[in-house]
Parts: sequence; structure tokens; C-alpha cells
Amino acid sequence: MLVDASQSAWLRERAPRFAFVRRTARRFLPGESSTDALSAARALEDHGIASLLTHLGENIDNRAEADAVVQQYIDLLRRVRDAGLRSEISIKLTQLGLNIDAELCFANLSKLIEASSAAGAPGDAKTLWIDMEQSPFVDPTLELYRRARKMYRNVGVCLQAYLYRTEQDVQSIISIGGSVRLVKGAYSEPSEIAFPKKSDVDANFFALAQVLLGPEARRAGVRTAIATHDRTLIARIAEWAASQSIAANQLEFAMLYGIQRAEQLHLVHAGYRTCVLISYGSSWFPWFMRRLAERPANVLFLARNLFS
Repeated sequence: MLVDASQSAWLRERAPRFAFVRRTARRFLPGESSTDALSAARALEDHGIASLLTHLGENIDNRAEADAVVQQYIDLLRRVRDAGLRSEISIKLTQLGLNIDAELCFANLSKLIEASSAAGAPGDAKTLWIDMEQSPFVDPTLELYRRARKMYRNVGVCLQAYLYRTEQDVQSIISIGGSVRLVKGAYSEPSEIAFPKKSDVDANFFALAQVLLGPEARRAGVRTAIATHDRTLIARIAEWAASQSIAANQLEFAMLYGIQRAEQLHLVHAGYRTCVLISYGSSWFPWFMRRLAERPANVLFLARNLFS
């Protein structure tokens, strides 16, 4: 129900007007401006945690808006470089014009990959991450990712463990030595294409993580970011990796801003590479509803703010 609500234009327009909704959302995003996001990134950096920055919004159908998104990210990467932050960026292809024209989208994507490269230290290009959206966008996203990967090494893609197809997509990315951020998935998808049970999603996530961290993937130079807040899964993956003689500093975990903060610090202190996704922007309602849907505790937090 919450995921369906994220797609409601009526709620998207009206819900952010309520103070209790805005109070709850502040737990998960530091603010609406890039300055807010960069301040949060600096605070995380002080604790040894890297960051991944994303400007909220999707399904743009206007060229001028897509151009504005590209320029906003280029400006953000310049500020990241000037501040000496380890921050990378993550984008949605529908922000870059995928719904308008695939060639326009690829041209915009290329600009941002090149800007990401320039934002890093010499010889250490920052990765540009491509988020995965609803199932109709999986094939177009992976097609553009593979095309970009032929030209640039510093580009990665998000894969969703709740889709049945992801096992084959993982193998495809390994074959080109790509970079993967593995997530469970947060969109409403039919049972014909996605695991309906959480236990099955968890089992598939663990199996996919083993493949992405396995010897074939390591030989291919695959970079894998394990993106979950599930402490049981994190512990299982860390234990399995240790059994495979994979050092802690070779494992990368990714989480969302405002969720499992204690676990983030624990992972850093244990020697694991840890990254936090920081979202910002005014178009936060659909993203916020998907965050509520992921964990019942988030809904309780919303309810407490309703009566505070």
C-alpha cells in the first residue's frame, strides 16, 4: 500500500504540506539543497564513512528539466572535488531523459561520468552509479550501462535482488567486469517477475552477494557494494566472506542516511568500507514512501511524529 501511495500524484502534491510528514522525512534526508547534502557528507566523512549523493526526482519528460539535472550534478561534483570529499553520485536514467530519447539520455550520462572522473584525485576516478527503477526500465537501463561500460570504467549499476531475472543480470555484469550495488528492491512488482516473500528475497540477496564476491567476480575486477540495513544479512555475508579469506577492507557496505546509524559506525570500526546514500531535493515524497514501506519501524516513527 505504501509503495502504491508513492505513485499517487494526489498524495505527492498534498502530503508534504503536513508538518508531521516533513518532520518524519527529515530523519531520512538532511534537507532539500545540495548544501544540506554536502554538510551531511562532511559529517559522515569525519567518522570514516563515505557518501553517495543523489538528487531526488524521476520520470522527467522535458529536455530543459533533464539539462538542469545534469548541470546540477556537474556543479555538485565540482563542490565535492573542492571540498576533498570521497562522495560519489547516483542518478536515475529517467532524470536524464530516458523517457524522452535514449540518445539524449546517453549523452547526458556520458557528461556525468566524465564529470565524476574529473571530481576524483588523479588516477582515482569516482564511480558514477546508475540507480535501477521499476521493471520496465531494467532492460533499457542495462543496455545503456553496458554501452557506457565500453567507454568508461568508472560507472556502476544497481541491481535488485527481488527480481527473478537478477541472477542472469549479475552474471552479465561480471562478464564485463562492471560495478554493482546490490539492493533488495523497493518498487511494487507483480509476483510473476519478483519474489513476493521477504524470506525469498533475503535468500536470493545472500546468494547473489556470494556470486558478486566470489572468485570469478574478483578476477574480473568487479566492485560490489552490498546495500542493505538487514543486520542478519550483513553478518551472514561478513561471516561468509571471512570464510573465503576476503579481508574486511575488501567488503563494501552501503546504507541510507538516517537508518542503522549505529551499524554504520560498527562496520567502519570493524574495518569494512562503508558508504551512506544521502538523498536531497524537493521531489522527496515518492522516495520517502518507499522508505516507509521497507521497514515497519519507519511507519511507527511517522505515527509518533503525527502526535508530537
